[in-house]
Amino acid sequence: MAAAETQLYAKVSNKHKGRGTTSLLDPLLGMGFPAHTALKALAATGRKTAEEACDWLRCHRNDPSLDDPIPQEYALFLCPTGSLLEKLQEFWRESKRQCTKNRAHEVFPHITLCDFFTCEDHKVECLYEALKRAGDRILGSFPSVVPLVLHSSISYLGFFVNDSPADVIRELALTFAAEASVLADCTVKPCTKQLHLTLAHKFYPHHQRTLEELARAIHPGHSCQWTAALYSRDMRFVHYQTLRALFQYKPQNVDELTLSPGDYIFVDPTQQEEASEGWVIGISQRTGCLGFLPENYTEPASESDTWVKHRTYTFSLAMDLMSRKDGEASSRRNGEPHPSQTSRDISSIQALQATIARRSVLVLRHGERVDQIFGKSWLQQCSTPDGKYYRPDLNFPYSLPRRRNGIKDFENDPPLSSCGIFQSRMAGEALLDSGIRVTSVFTSPALRCVQTARHILEELKLEKRIKIRVEPGIFEWTKWESGKTTPALMTLDELEEANFNVSTEYRPAFPLASLLPAESYDEYVERCAVSMGRIISACPRDGPRSCWRMTVVLGGSANGSFCVSRSPPGKPTTSLPPAAGVILIVSHGSALDSCTRPLLGLPPRDSGDFAQLVRKVPSLGMCFCEENREEGKWELVSPPVKTLTHGSNSAFNWRNWLPGS
Repeated sequence: MAAAETQLYAKVSNKHKGRGTTSLLDPLLGMGFPAHTALKALAATGRKTAEEACDWLRCHRNDPSLDDPIPQEYALFLCPTGSLLEKLQEFWRESKRQCTKNRAHEVFPHITLCDFFTCEDHKVECLYEALKRAGDRILGSFPSVVPLVLHSSISYLGFFVNDSPADVIRELALTFAAEASVLADCTVKPCTKQLHLTLAHKFYPHHQRTLEELARAIHPGHSCQWTAALYSRDMRFVHYQTLRALFQYKPQNVDELTLSPGDYIFVDPTQQEEASEGWVIGISQRTGCLGFLPENYTEPASESDTWVKHRTYTFSLAMDLMSRKDGEASSRRNGEPHPSQTSRDISSIQALQATIARRSVLVLRHGERVDQIFGKSWLQQCSTPDGKYYRPDLNFPYSLPRRRNGIKDFENDPPLSSCGIFQSRMAGEALLDSGIRVTSVFTSPALRCVQTARHILEELKLEKRIKIRVEPGIFEWTKWESGKTTPALMTLDELEEANFNVSTEYRPAFPLASLLPAESYDEYVERCAVSMGRIISACPRDGPRSCWRMTVVLGGSANGSFCVSRSPPGKPTTSLPPAAGVILIVSHGSALDSCTRPLLGLPPRDSGDFAQLVRKVPSLGMCFCEENREEGKWELVSPPVKTLTHGSNSAFNWRNWLPGS
């Protein structure tokens, strides 16, 4: 053992002996683990048992950051229990189901007592002592009932804690901060402003009334024991996305991660350039290793799912003071053992696998097109005499992509308006908040459809990882297009030159040149049916097996250069198929009928009924189909996001305000 490690071990060991407790460090050192990594393992597992810390060290034997002196971040929360907690958890479930996910769903119900702070691994035991001392000091004055007052605003809903109970809770936070500073040499910022228990945060304004109605079903007078709980998190991944593995995956290449159900993966959305479609680069919480993984083997997890509970202090006058220090932390409650979080997670995952492992298709209409607002003469309104584009109104797009024959090619292939771009981004943001996982995107070759797809992918943070597959077979019914010839549509080369991330490998059911002008209704619906067959076959249930990705292998050069080769991912080893995710199809209003009825096994509508129905489809209108594998059919279900409704805004001429006008 190195001299520095010996001194550190002696310091920690003596501190334990001084309090008359058995050191958890001794067994780990006896197994040959260095003191600094043993302390790191204890901190990462909540200092529960030496066995858990030993398992953590074995799993992290290849962790490149194992020797890095990076401490955990800690925070203290006041958490409800009993029937109040049950009511809050019911609100969590219903608000997510009825109003989609918001920021409050990332963390369990709590009142924050202090911001996250760092603590050196060998001083973590001192935090537990600080919690015990603070709890003992406040015990006599802690309120038997904490009054909660509902507060609502356009982006926040929660309970406020007021009056003298709030003062007592603030005193608890201040006392813990002071004790942690003295005992553990930590800088802790206690929460001294308005204490609150958040119910919903950063939600859509139109959901406010529904959330308020759900919140009124929570009666703050429900019986409750309040518990001060000390949690920790890995400070490196605060701004990462967290994924939970649903299925087992055995690597087929050296740069892939091993996945087991219940594993958590940290993904940096800004560092995904090297990942091919259907794959992400992430760091496994279980092993600390970095690698590629198939994204559709995972689901989004909440921020707090990876937090570790260390110790709790329960405020209950009926309990003996010595039992307040919850020495068993998250593995025991009131002396009774209960199942670990991991066991509950895995069992719930296994129960959900059958319903999750299904394909879904989301068909939506493009955003508002510029000629929809400015009429057929829109191009003349924004063209200079020498054929250059300028922006005569803010609802005209800022710029236009370059076309083969200049600006005149846009006449029958108009772009999105500025509002259309905004609509598309709103839809993408809503899809992101809903938690659905888009795994592939197909669009009509019309520019407005490709633009809509790109803006949605940008909001989903997938614009670099998913290529847009252009399928001319889902283009609009050509009978409805003006002119006697098929519109001049942008080629893949033109789209690439305009920085659209389109796939050049996808082979569509119908080439662009095969579109016939003024086709019959029967020809149109047949074209859409064949195209849907091609799209579905291009996205098998096995998800990643249909995708090829770049395998990056570190070369042996001194400058760390890369050797790149291609290899397909292997079969999943689980007996159940992986989650196939959502196929996004961006097309025209007519596609909501012509592209879904073949899936549903329904015959085409009468052409007159079809025309009447399609006229009512608004911008970003959508239909959602799910595959019911048990019954061998597809079903039309409620879309993952709400519809977009807004009013018109007529043109304004300031000259009408001139005197004499």
